[in-house]
Amino acid sequence: MPCVAYLVNVFPSSVEPYVIEEIQELRKWGITVIPCSVRRPSPQLGADLTSWAQQTLYIEPLRFRLLVHAGWLCLLKFARLSTFVLRALSRRGSNERRLRALLHTFLGVYYGLLLRDRGVGHIHVHHGYFGSWLTMVAAQVLEIPFSMTLHGSDLLVHAAYLDIKLRQCQFCVTVSEFNRRHIIETYSEADPGKIHVRRLGIDCRATARLRPRRADTPLLMLAVGRLHPVKDHAFLVRACRLLKSRGLKFTCSIVGEGPERPSLEKLIRALDLEREARLLGGLAHGEISEQYERSDLVVLTSRSEGIPLVLMEAMARGTLVLAPAITGIPELVVDGRTGFLYQPGSMDAFVAQVELINSVRCGLTDLRRNARQHVFQHFNCERNVLAFCELLLSSLRARAAKTSIAA
Repeated sequence: MPCVAYLVNVFPSSVEPYVIEEIQELRKWGITVIPCSVRRPSPQLGADLTSWAQQTLYIEPLRFRLLVHAGWLCLLKFARLSTFVLRALSRRGSNERRLRALLHTFLGVYYGLLLRDRGVGHIHVHHGYFGSWLTMVAAQVLEIPFSMTLHGSDLLVHAAYLDIKLRQCQFCVTVSEFNRRHIIETYSEADPGKIHVRRLGIDCRATARLRPRRADTPLLMLAVGRLHPVKDHAFLVRACRLLKSRGLKFTCSIVGEGPERPSLEKLIRALDLEREARLLGGLAHGEISEQYERSDLVVLTSRSEGIPLVLMEAMARGTLVLAPAITGIPELVVDGRTGFLYQPGSMDAFVAQVELINSVRCGLTDLRRNARQHVFQHFNCERNVLAFCELLLSSLRARAAKTSIAA
């Protein structure tokens, strides 16, 4: 069986369990997989993730001897790299962006050297950020194919050089039909035949039964996600202020850590929401599961997403969800059937939906049951990981057959 390098920006990570699941499944099929990461994770890893860190090949910190070798190889392989160099220089925008792309080209050569003697026959990269440029260059240097997974922000917000990445990759996996349509419509040179939808999913075996809900208690809202501007928790806090002014009895718990925490704490104090809005920080997966089952409504206020696992986890537990009607979310949250949607960025629409949900929350047993069934059918981790692995394996077999014929 061939050897596959699997590159992630930061690995291992508790917020991207699907990467580990894909690697584990590939190994079950007899494929040797080398986990690779551009950066090292936080030292505060659980025991389960520490073992993954020990087997991961890290690009950083850079090694001087390999840097020198990479510089020499850039000269020797310049003809093969010229397409990437010219594309980097032709990008519209600042000179800083161009210089960064050139630096990433050099780092791609460096990454290729790290892999060169490991028997790697294919590289897969998760996300379309700069790691995908490194992968594309490394694959060119090693003369092997590569593939990539595109989620949300890497495609819709921070897309960079995706035209050439899509042209060069052997295949591209994305997590929603919305994303696939966007790729085909935006990048006309991309071959639609190599753009595949492989959804993410959750472990549907670990979910609890539907529990009865009471109408005579304050509404328990929950938001789970990194405290980052794209998640727009400030929108949620301001919505809480409006809900409080309208007399709604509720609490809103926000699980997660990130750079926005200080500003959110300040906003909560300024709006006099210390009793209603709580920042719980990062929690273990089991603790988050308890929060899902305890809550009446899980809310999402992101500006950009793929299809969030948070919503799948909540729906599988029979908890109502409210999310913006953006990107691929309507493929999971069918408004009025498996959950609720609101007009993106509309405070009035969000608040109105919360008030509506609160007024009928005890009479939505069928909707909650439909939500669970929808997740179990279309967002089953075991089934969807298997589909991803089958796609990669078929690609490896096709290349092996082609090489055998050529020989």
